[in-house]
Amino acid sequence: MSATVLAPSVIGSTRSPALITATLAGCGVICSFMQTLMIPLVPELPRLLSTSPSNASWIVTATLLAGAVFTPISGRLGDIFGKKRVALVLLGAILVGSLLAAVTTTLIPMIVGRAFQGAGLGMIPLGIGMLRDTVPPERLGRSVALMSSTLGVGAAVGMPLSAFATQHYNWHMLFWMSGALSVLGAGALWVIVPAGPRHRDMRFDVAGALGLAVGLTGLLLAVSKGSDWGWAAAPTLVCAVGGLLVLVVWGRYQWRSRSPLVDLRVSIRRPVLLTNLASVAVGFGLFASSVVLPQLLEMPAVTGVGLGQSMVVASLCMVPTGLIMMAVSPLAARVSAARGPRTSLIIGAATIAAGYGVALVLMAQVWHIVLVGCFIGVGIGFAYAALPTLIIHSVPEHETGAANGLNTLMRSIGTSTASAVAAVLLAQNVVASGGHEYTTATGLRLAFAAAGLAALGALAIAWFLPRRERVYPDGERAFPTQASQSPDMCAQSDK
Repeated sequence: MSATVLAPSVIGSTRSPALITATLAGCGVICSFMQTLMIPLVPELPRLLSTSPSNASWIVTATLLAGAVFTPISGRLGDIFGKKRVALVLLGAILVGSLLAAVTTTLIPMIVGRAFQGAGLGMIPLGIGMLRDTVPPERLGRSVALMSSTLGVGAAVGMPLSAFATQHYNWHMLFWMSGALSVLGAGALWVIVPAGPRHRDMRFDVAGALGLAVGLTGLLLAVSKGSDWGWAAAPTLVCAVGGLLVLVVWGRYQWRSRSPLVDLRVSIRRPVLLTNLASVAVGFGLFASSVVLPQLLEMPAVTGVGLGQSMVVASLCMVPTGLIMMAVSPLAARVSAARGPRTSLIIGAATIAAGYGVALVLMAQVWHIVLVGCFIGVGIGFAYAALPTLIIHSVPEHETGAANGLNTLMRSIGTSTASAVAAVLLAQNVVASGGHEYTTATGLRLAFAAAGLAALGALAIAWFLPRRERVYPDGERAFPTQASQSPDMCAQSDK
């Protein structure tokens, strides 16, 4: 007997969909802000924490790793125990991490605190799932597009705030600020967003969660630290090979599990698989701009390439990218409603590729960089609006949290890969000036070209997506699985 799930319809219909959307989007911005909270401080971290540059880099790496690991896990927990409840726990994790980091000046507690903050990135797919549960269908596309854009908006807008606080105040203020924001977000979420369905009969796959955590950690460590350790060094190879082996075993286990953490039978369907592959390429395109453009802006003008801007000015130049992402999300949603999310993804990928094409020839003035950032913002806005909509249209309701968690993970893998590739290309093309090494124009153009090729890859993948995706009604599975042989699930409401 196939499993049935009560449709959530539109829970809490007496509450304004616009207010619910704004609340969830605000929480998404708070959580994505954690990605770039420390980016302006990276050059100063060895001095501030009395440690080596390689050790200090773990403060950024820990956040990315925690976000990658907790995103799919929190999505499944939300499907089982209620998305609102798990979202409040994630905002609480940001608060704990912020308080820990705010009162320490040593490395290990700072890394632990930053890992807690990174866990909050799981809020993005949970928010998308809550929108499906609470927002009327005619508004869902616009709401999902706005929520998805927060993954880039928070990162872009957060950089100048961090830079300003770093230059004018004690750097610990960043953590007091992030802690206060998490409290405000949790309070608004608790009061405004109604509870959604939970599926008590679904079992949380602890072994699957541990296997995914170990495999992802190994693989992402190799990608993010390979340039520091050496790509052929033993630690890099052990992490890469070990992580891949664990993920292969994990995949076999998930395929056989009656209640898997990630339903691979759904994930390998053509629309879901191609959407996830496109997400890796789009994530690469976003983070490459976040890594390369600020470096170009801040390099001294005496290098003949750099634009000699301060950290605050360079961060402000990145703000239009994030604001445009949010501004174009309603337009992207209308395009998706009229022509399908496939069209929005194609437009987004093509615009990202065009932006990096512009960067190859225009990189000599500050306004050139802002223009490139605007291209990237439009492209990411369209692409990020399309990706979760493609997932929602391709999976049953009770798979929404886990499926969007996996999709967000694919974006995170893209951003981590972009960071590693950009670091290699920039480090291998340098020139000495004043006792320091700076990236050459060739190195910058190679990084732009790599990001542009990734965007073209996303465009090619999007082209092969079905022109008319099948929208699965709540409770209907793509096809029977072992898990569907379990007793009927009943959806209850969490408080």
